[in-house]
Amino acid sequence: MPTLPPDARVKNFDEVALGYDDRLAFLEAERCLNCKNPPCVRGCPVGVNIPAFIRAIKEGDPVRAGKLVRLENSLATVCSRVCPQEVQCEALCVRRERLGGSVAIGNLERYASDSLAAYEKRKGEIDLKKSDVAKGISVAVVGSGPASLACACELLSSGASVTMFEALHSFGGVLRYGIPSFRLPKNLVDDQFEIAKKMGLKTVKNAVVGKSIFISELLEEFSAVFIGTGAGLPSFLGVEGENLAGVYSANEYLTRINLMHANEIGSVTPVLRGKKVVVVGAGNVAMDSARTALRMGAEVHLAYRRSRAEMPARAEEIAHAEEEGVQFHLLVNPVKILGEENVKGVRLQRMQLSEPDESGRRRPVPIEGSEFDMECDELIVALGTSPNPIIKSSCEIEVTKRGTIVADEMGRTSMKSVYAGGDATTGAATVILAMGAGKRAAKAIIFDIKQAKEEL
Repeated sequence: MPTLPPDARVKNFDEVALGYDDRLAFLEAERCLNCKNPPCVRGCPVGVNIPAFIRAIKEGDPVRAGKLVRLENSLATVCSRVCPQEVQCEALCVRRERLGGSVAIGNLERYASDSLAAYEKRKGEIDLKKSDVAKGISVAVVGSGPASLACACELLSSGASVTMFEALHSFGGVLRYGIPSFRLPKNLVDDQFEIAKKMGLKTVKNAVVGKSIFISELLEEFSAVFIGTGAGLPSFLGVEGENLAGVYSANEYLTRINLMHANEIGSVTPVLRGKKVVVVGAGNVAMDSARTALRMGAEVHLAYRRSRAEMPARAEEIAHAEEEGVQFHLLVNPVKILGEENVKGVRLQRMQLSEPDESGRRRPVPIEGSEFDMECDELIVALGTSPNPIIKSSCEIEVTKRGTIVADEMGRTSMKSVYAGGDATTGAATVILAMGAGKRAAKAIIFDIKQAKEEL
């Protein structure tokens, strides 16, 4: 995938990956073997017919390719940019091991979906197929991230009436506040909601379900409720000094910039512009935070308690961070944040790896007497998130010890007519997995309500 040069991209929030042109897309599509029993499809959480859309690209019809993708993936322009295809569809490609590496399915999906979007904008209309199988069903969708949007689109395409309730002033959930524009331009998120609104989606913003309105009230008005509120509650280190000024959770830091535009001159939302920033963690959110801090003018250091092999972030994001100048410090763990009122530094302890833990990664063990101090004036903690407890505290829905909502494979919860999916049920995961959960829940809602009517 062609990209902006590193020295140019660190100066702005423009999208880094530039996408394929027609020639590159055709050459990559030609590598697809069009398997009769394609294993790549099994690796796609929403079941996109991958050989079919790639075949359309080979035949010089990217618009048809985009339509084939959209049959199963209503958020293809988003998923193709942010989902880890290397551990999903591309991981099962038969070319992976001995035939020059997997076909770049994610890049081709982006080319197809972008081509369709551009075509429909030129044409001035969107080809949306709807049925009336769910006519008469009304659903309240809580949250506006990928699980909620996928659920809403599936219901709308089946003829249901859908109203979406969002706690913030803008729609998109983690797509809006969690992923920087250099990875996911926000106009693409806007486009997805415009499509949904043309399908009939009604929206209510600044509505905190569980506080300003309750699940019980929604059930009085709607046939069913879907909860897709994500996992926005940050985890912290639990070390001395974590309450000093200049310590951010990655969630807060990215929200201030992505949603509140704190990076822009004249923004009413403040954010510290540290000169030397330390980011703790090595997942995609840590890379997003580190690369964002670079664009805010900082020298950026990333501290991770395991080795490079155990980094959970996508290989592409790690490579982009290194290209842009993020300095990695591996096998180190913060034990104290230094300062009186403001952050002045962080004390790190060196680690060594022992046997694998429950996650399958080798467990980090502290090396006694190996502590050292690193100066910094800002520290960002990117150690994962869990679901916000507001909804579970306002109704009698079953949750796990981790605070995730208990739901079956189709999204059914312990409360009648209440369904859930995405990060609210799994903890922080991928956009495409959340989408798959939203689609399955929509199908369950329609099935359950129609069956109940037949039994009456």
